[in-house]
Amino acid sequence: MTEKQLTLPVIGMTCANCVAAVERNAKKAAGVSDAAVNFAAEKVTVTYDPDAPGGANAVAADVIARVGRAGYDVPTAVAELPLLGMTCANCAATIERRLNKVEGVVEAAVNLANERATVRYVPGAATRADLVAAVRRAGYDVVEVAADEDAPDAEAAARDAEVRHQQKRLLVGVIFTLPLFLLSMGRDLGLLGGWANAAWVDWLFLALATPVQLYVGWDYYTGAFKSLRNGSANMDVLVALGSSVAYFYSVAVLLAKSAGSMALGHHLYFETSAVIITLIVTGKLLEARAKGRTSEAIKKLIGLQPKTARVVRGGVEIDVPAAEVVTGDLLRVRPGEKIPVDGRVVDGRSSVDESMITGESLPVDKKAGDGVTGATLNRQGLLTIEATRVGRDTALAQIIRLVEQAQGSKAPIQRVVDRVAAWFVPAVIVLALLTFAVWLIAGAGFVPALLRLIAVLVIACPCAMGLATPTSIMVGVGKGAEAGILFKNSAALEEAQRLDTIVLDKTGTITKGQPAVTDVITNYELGIRNEEQGSRGAGEQGIVGALPTDHYPLTTDHYLRLAAAAERGSEHPLGQAIVRAAEMRGLDAPQPETFEAVAGHGIAATVEGRRVLVGNRRLMEREGVRLNGLGDRAAELEAAARTTMWLAVDGEAAALIGVADTIKDGSAAAVRALHDLGLTVVMMTGDNQATAEAIAREAGIDRVLAGVLPGDKADYVKKLQAEGRRVGMVGDGINDAPALAAADVGLAIGTGTDVAMETADVTLMRGDLRSVPQAIHLSRATMRNIRQNLFWAFGYNVVLIPIAAGVLAPFDWAPSFLRQLSPILAAAAMAFSSISVVTNALRLRSVKL
Repeated sequence: MTEKQLTLPVIGMTCANCVAAVERNAKKAAGVSDAAVNFAAEKVTVTYDPDAPGGANAVAADVIARVGRAGYDVPTAVAELPLLGMTCANCAATIERRLNKVEGVVEAAVNLANERATVRYVPGAATRADLVAAVRRAGYDVVEVAADEDAPDAEAAARDAEVRHQQKRLLVGVIFTLPLFLLSMGRDLGLLGGWANAAWVDWLFLALATPVQLYVGWDYYTGAFKSLRNGSANMDVLVALGSSVAYFYSVAVLLAKSAGSMALGHHLYFETSAVIITLIVTGKLLEARAKGRTSEAIKKLIGLQPKTARVVRGGVEIDVPAAEVVTGDLLRVRPGEKIPVDGRVVDGRSSVDESMITGESLPVDKKAGDGVTGATLNRQGLLTIEATRVGRDTALAQIIRLVEQAQGSKAPIQRVVDRVAAWFVPAVIVLALLTFAVWLIAGAGFVPALLRLIAVLVIACPCAMGLATPTSIMVGVGKGAEAGILFKNSAALEEAQRLDTIVLDKTGTITKGQPAVTDVITNYELGIRNEEQGSRGAGEQGIVGALPTDHYPLTTDHYLRLAAAAERGSEHPLGQAIVRAAEMRGLDAPQPETFEAVAGHGIAATVEGRRVLVGNRRLMEREGVRLNGLGDRAAELEAAARTTMWLAVDGEAAALIGVADTIKDGSAAAVRALHDLGLTVVMMTGDNQATAEAIAREAGIDRVLAGVLPGDKADYVKKLQAEGRRVGMVGDGINDAPALAAADVGLAIGTGTDVAMETADVTLMRGDLRSVPQAIHLSRATMRNIRQNLFWAFGYNVVLIPIAAGVLAPFDWAPSFLRQLSPILAAAAMAFSSISVVTNALRLRSVKL
């Protein structure tokens, strides 16, 4: 059973304790094995069993219900689909059943009478295009309504509504708090005259403070109630307690004064409660706006998606929504237009700007047969493209999904924060009560002790701890995506900074992976004689004499033709190089009668009735081939950085074929950059030692592992790990996948195979090794930023909570405002702490890669 993941947006979380509550409740849903919340992204990612009763939709509905009962909201969208083709209740039931199977759909209902489907779904997990496609797969159709083409993003709408709600609260808070604060301070400082001490002024203070306490602060009361109902305590509990103590104590003093009693004193603290709430609302609003900037990378990626496509249907060009393009459609893309979907060029030539996907600034030339990626920009010529991947299968859609998953995942370092957060708020409440008791017993008086209690409650900030890691992860992952570096999850981002050794596959990674034939050396050229041929003439001796010569003169073309024929069934780059060389010479290489690939050795084939072997020396030795004195020339080729392919016919070594694969532009620079980062660079290849060392010298590589069979690559990675090394493996082929999985961090070159990219922890969209040091540099910068955030978040609470409790009171050298910390200053510090963490995380956007 393979588990799947579903990511849902969550509205209403305020601190790390809310995170724990959402995770705890989401895990209780049927079929869910794990749940992880990203506080900065405000999303929960649940891991579930797709075979659970009801499937993904039942899981989503259960999670949404449980998170809702915990006091938080998962925004959903509703799509109305006008249907065509229904004739009876069975049609309605069929469509309803199909819609309910779409992942991300919470509920679907079809009304036969008005021929409409009403679907509630999770934005991001499903789209309107997915729903339309499901209806059409069921054999029915949907009426396209222009107004529905750009359905509102329910998640964005919910977050915008939340920001507007905060803005409204802040406006009300400022309107009532500002005059209250000015009047209160003016009276305390004797600036307003005798009228300010009149009884009606006290009642005016109550009138001004009450809307702030009970309207602006109402969210903190409801949040505290939900948190306590869930068996935990969050930031709302601290704010509600701190502000309520100041407000209701002042109410009690006012009522006592009105009754002629001064038992509770005469000073009112209405301005304290009001300013506390208004400052914290201000901080949360600024924090929300700053958090919004952390997801700008994903917004940019989504914004790259073209809205329409020009499709050729029935010989006529028509514009349709890009979501309606299907595989096999022919598309026309004019100069200056974006390519709508992934495809293959069938006609035309142009240069395409792929920087938005790969981060590579130089345009790439495209011609018939070349692949193109959706959202890239056609710069020059008119292109006709056949759609090969559409909708969720396009490269851009997969990148967006990967970035969202990585941003929403929880880094291992976050576990420390989670453990602290679980006890933080209860510990603060206990500490506040102890502070009150100690100062009361010490004779400070009720009011000073009460003010210290309030200061401790409102200065404590679990928000900063909760935001410290996820905000940096979001910005770091987004920064990587802009540069064509895709981290599969935050664990990969964290682990990459610990690497000390990088293993590079050679072909297609260090080198271009497009080798070309440089030498063909035959035993006939060398005057090699087969001892068994005795007194036969020179032209007939050796293996050459055994070949048909009536149509083909005795030249190297003999061997190239035979080798190319044998390799026609091979997909190996070296075999393809031999086939290309034969084609360039105009040789008509026939199809082999039989073909067998010998992993890590070469190929065996039957060509025109002869057994032909093409491969490395190990293949010759395995098959008992006579080498006919070609070994010395093979060594010379290998010393010249040639990959040497042996050709044998009917058990006799006939020729050597030298193949060179040139180093990619930037490979040597990438190795130097890795050295600058303090990493050891190892090259792993199936080539012989001499050829491998020649390539390594050119690239500046430290260590060579040569003659490695494809199936043994993972074992070599494990051997390096056994030496105590933390290994990053970089590769691009199917045979690299086990090694990528075995490494501490696997990095797949994005120009390679889907299997390698799926197995790897990091995908490098450019086929350029310089992305490897960039990925490691970004990982180190992100983790450094996280450590700064955690230092600030923990340090803030460790230092300022004791100050609020009064540890500096006995010391005359300390400033008076620190010896008796005002609750108002405490609230301001609390609001600033979260903003500072998010702002520090945003600095990652300026990191130079």
